[in-house]
Amino acid sequence: MDESYLNNLMAFRPYVTETFVDVLLCAFPIWLAVMIGLLIGWSWRPRWTGLVYLGFRSKLRFLCTAPPGFGARRLWLAFTALSAFSICRTLWSRLGTKKSVTSGTGSASVEEITPIGETEAFSREKKLDIVIEKDLEHLLRLLQVGNATMEWQSMMDKSTPNMSYQAWRHEPETGPVVYRSRTVFEDATPEIVRDFFWDDEFRPKWDTMLAYFKTLEEHLQTGTTIVHWIKKFPFFCSDREYIIGRRIWESGKKYYAVTKGIPYPALPKRDKPRRVELYFSSWIIKAVESRKGDGQLSACEVSLVHYEDMGIPKDVAKLGVRHGMWGAVKKLNSGLRAYQTARKAGAALSRSAQVARITTKLNMDLVATSRVEEEERGQAMENARRQKEQFSVDWKWMVVGGVALACGLHSSAIGKALMVGAGQRLARR
Repeated sequence: MDESYLNNLMAFRPYVTETFVDVLLCAFPIWLAVMIGLLIGWSWRPRWTGLVYLGFRSKLRFLCTAPPGFGARRLWLAFTALSAFSICRTLWSRLGTKKSVTSGTGSASVEEITPIGETEAFSREKKLDIVIEKDLEHLLRLLQVGNATMEWQSMMDKSTPNMSYQAWRHEPETGPVVYRSRTVFEDATPEIVRDFFWDDEFRPKWDTMLAYFKTLEEHLQTGTTIVHWIKKFPFFCSDREYIIGRRIWESGKKYYAVTKGIPYPALPKRDKPRRVELYFSSWIIKAVESRKGDGQLSACEVSLVHYEDMGIPKDVAKLGVRHGMWGAVKKLNSGLRAYQTARKAGAALSRSAQVARITTKLNMDLVATSRVEEEERGQAMENARRQKEQFSVDWKWMVVGGVALACGLHSSAIGKALMVGAGQRLARR
C-alpha cells in the first residue's frame, strides 16, 4: 500500500512542478505591471507625501536591513529571482527547440514524405478506425443550432472588404470551451480553401505558432493522415505538441474536414513540449453566394468547430482567445490570398495538398440531415441578426439624454416642469 502510494506520488510530482512553474511565469508580468504602476504613481505623488516618507524612513531602513527571511523587500527579491531563473530556463530550452525544429522542418519535405505508406507499426485496420463517421456526426451535432443542450454566446461579428467572420462560444460544465465560427471568403473556391487548410508546407508562412510539422502516416485509400505538430506559445508557457488524425468527406462540392487528437504509441510523450491529447478542430467548406449580390456562387463559407485542452486555466485561455481571435483570422485571410496568388503563378502542389484531394464519399443520410440543420442554422442566424438590428441601442443618444437629464436635475428644471404639469392636471379636475 505504501509503495503504491509513493509511486503514484512520484509520478504526479512532475505535473505539480510544471503547473507551479507555469503559475509563477504567468504571475511575473502581473508583478512587473504592478511595479511599473507603483513607480509611475510615486513619480506623480503630491508634495506632502515627502513628509510622510521622512517619518517612516526609519521603519523602512529596518525592513531593508532585516535578517534573511524577513521583510517585504527580501521576499520580492526572492520571488523576482525565481521568476527570472524560470524565464531564462524557458528561453534556453526554447533556443534548443528552435534548432531541432529547423532541422525537423527541413526534413519534412515532399521528397522525404513520399515513401510513407503502409508501415508495419500502423496496420490497415487501425488506419480505418482513426477518423470515422461518428466523428463526422459529432461535428454535425455541434453545428446544429436547434440543439437545446448547447447555449452559444456571441463573441464577434466583423468583416473586411473580402471576408466576413462570426464567432460564438459554448461553455460546458466540464471540459474546455467549444468555439464555433462562420467565415465567408469572397472570390474563393471550396477546392482552394480545402487545399489551403490541409497544406502543412505552406502553413508556417501565415501561422507563426507552428514551429514543427511532420507527416507520420498516410492511408491513400481514404485520405486519412496522421501529422505531428509543435506549436510555439508565449514565453510564460511551454510549447504544445499535437498528434492529429485527419480525414475529408465529400458530397458534391461540399467538403467535411475532421481533425482530432489521437494516441500514437510510436511517439511517446515527453516532459516538453507538453502534449495536447484532447483536441477537435473540424469544419465544413461549401460555395455560397457572394455579397456582391450578382447571384454567383463565387464565395466560400467555412463553418468551424474547435475545442482543445491545452492545460491552461479556462479563464486565461478565454482571455487569450478573445484578444487574439481577430488578429489570427486576419492572418488566415492574408495567408489564403497569398496561397491563391502562388497557385495562380503555377506553384506545385505539396504532398499534404495532394492528399487533401483524396476524399471519402459521404453517406447520403448524413447529407440530408446536415442540409436540414444548415437551413435551420441559416434561418436562426438571420433572425438573430434582425433582432440585433431591431433592438440595437444608439449609445450616442443615450449619452446626450444622460447629460440633459443631469443638467436638468442640477438646475431643478425637470422638477419645476413636473410640478407645473401636475398643477395643470389638478386644475382640469
